Amino acid sequence: MTDADDGLATLLDAANAGPDLELAQLGKGVGDAADLALEDINPVNPYLFSENRWQDHFARLRAEDPVHLNEIETAGRYWSITKYDDVRAIDGNWEDFSSARGISLGAKPGAGTETLQDLVRTFIAMDPPEHTQHRKTVRSVSAPSHLRNLEPLIRERTVAVLDALPEGEIFDWVDIVSIELTTLMLATLFDFPFEDRRKLTRWSDVVFAIPEPGGVIESNEQKIEELVEMAGYFGELWEQRIGGDGFDLVTLMANGETTKDMDPLVAVGNLILLIVGGNDTTRNTMTGSVYGLNKFPDQYDKLNADPTLISGLVPEIIRWQTPLPYMRRTANHDCEIRGRQIRKDDQILMWYLSANRDEDVFDDAERIDLERPNADQHLSFGYGIHFCMGSRLAELQLRVLWEEILARFERIEIHDEPERVFSTFVKGYANLPVTVTRR
Repeated sequence: MTDADDGLATLLDAANAGPDLELAQLGKGVGDAADLALEDINPVNPYLFSENRWQDHFARLRAEDPVHLNEIETAGRYWSITKYDDVRAIDGNWEDFSSARGISLGAKPGAGTETLQDLVRTFIAMDPPEHTQHRKTVRSVSAPSHLRNLEPLIRERTVAVLDALPEGEIFDWVDIVSIELTTLMLATLFDFPFEDRRKLTRWSDVVFAIPEPGGVIESNEQKIEELVEMAGYFGELWEQRIGGDGFDLVTLMANGETTKDMDPLVAVGNLILLIVGGNDTTRNTMTGSVYGLNKFPDQYDKLNADPTLISGLVPEIIRWQTPLPYMRRTANHDCEIRGRQIRKDDQILMWYLSANRDEDVFDDAERIDLERPNADQHLSFGYGIHFCMGSRLAELQLRVLWEEILARFERIEIHDEPERVFSTFVKGYANLPVTVTRR
């Protein structure tokens, strides 16, 4: 890992090769789905998400064109898969649809350019047997026995954060609760210096941020600089833990038979994956639970009256929020999906967000229903060999949070619409103003 920062410094050109900037330019000012010709609907539009206008675009694709083709200069051809059964089938078929060429929309195949995800690889962007070997090294962290040991610590921290909240004063739930709780957990999983734990949040935000004035980052050069900083920091931790016997993720990877000698950029990629997986998904679901219950107050009333409904809240909020809207696969050969002709090397975007709103699977899918009988069939954690390794930890954190919320507060009330993240790969919240009323 000692040369990781030097390796990342060579990625400045790669940072400008992906489609994010083109999509941001094309997506600005796009109208409502009903006003567009079908071929002009392009769901990989960050404005649809930052402005919370994505719902009708996906509803129209599900109804009229569930295997939908778009093409732009930087990315080439890519298909949006929006129905539940199709997403599940593709996600479970790694032989025909590969992860090895990236998990988010990438550069046009054969263009001779490399993007950040081409060079900074992760085990989620690998196929078996390589994927299996890398995942095996760290999967013990999510074992049931380890989660049982973690629960008292999660509860202790949750109680401390909630007890410190001001009453009758508007504060940002994202920063004070969601980020703090998830960052504390990440610092534990990495055995990361607690005084620097907010760096983990920052790096997670930077990874999939699209440059924009006043945004998370303002240039791709800034993104590279911050990823270089991350690589250097983790490089030092990695070197310190070689030969160690700790149970944290860095020690496990630094000493695992299949990971200890990995290329520095692969090591950095895996660390990025673990940071994003442990931060973005859980923190945005924590925020989404407060926002969602405020949008459906009848369900909030039900939960207050019957706290046992937390068991239904957890999978239903994860379905409704869908913190990572899509994952990409690449076609290994010419094939057909619902009669559409897919070419070898075409990019396939599996829209978990849309699958979780599929009316053929989930009744009244736009609503939160704490008694939904099939909420646990959501695809927010993916399906098949890439099913989210940290899913049980995320569920545990959300369950504990709401057990402690209901014990303390009559209501958490939002005071304005949230500020949303400018991204299509992370469906997240930058700010949510709330007040709490104690029991």
